[in-house]
Amino acid sequence: MAKGRRNAGRKSPRRWLLRLLALAVLFAIAFAVWLWWDMRSWRPDPALYPEQGALLPASNAEVRFETLKAIGVQFVYLPLTPEPQFNGGLTFPQRVARARAAGLQVGVLLNFDPCVRADIQSGSFVQMVPRDADLLPPAIGLARLADSCTPKVSDAAVESELMTLINQIEMHAGKPVILKLLPAFEERHRTATALARDLWLVRDRARPDYAGRPWLLWSANSARFTEASADPVEWMVVQK
Repeated sequence: MAKGRRNAGRKSPRRWLLRLLALAVLFAIAFAVWLWWDMRSWRPDPALYPEQGALLPASNAEVRFETLKAIGVQFVYLPLTPEPQFNGGLTFPQRVARARAAGLQVGVLLNFDPCVRADIQSGSFVQMVPRDADLLPPAIGLARLADSCTPKVSDAAVESELMTLINQIEMHAGKPVILKLLPAFEERHRTATALARDLWLVRDRARPDYAGRPWLLWSANSARFTEASADPVEWMVVQK
């Protein structure tokens, strides 16, 4: 009998340890679910960042620009995509016109492809984006690395083509570009140090610091769900 009680006493701490571990796992799961749900609608405090905007999805989902304006968006960036039409038939200029009619400032984002020559990419930009002093500074997205390019493209060639693209777009737009710089591209090319342009950084919820210098735009929620569209928008703020 005494031996049985001693064995039970040894087992008891194990049971409590297992229970504590189970509770910790349940808490972690519950926190992850809460964080995921909260991020669906989270945005930075407007008192800290009074100027807020959105990068619209590249899909054909309809976007209600008046609704975006009503929920606090002051400006939008439209992604430049190969598709000739958006929003169930709206052309790119029509999309710009709709945004402006809702009282929003408009800019254009061109995602840099390191596998394609700069003049081809700038040609698409010039063809679709008019010379318009009222447009916000154009942005160039720097996310894709050249690892999958065929034929192979060196880092030096990527950096040279990027500089060519920047010069060509700035010549057309008449204003400096903003670089939407993601961590992997910055780690590979050190673009923030090499190019003196305003930065647009990306990190959900936490202020980004990977560029090593101040940024102008911050995508603080990469997938914010709103009443303005069936697809989420990328919510961003301006740092003054």
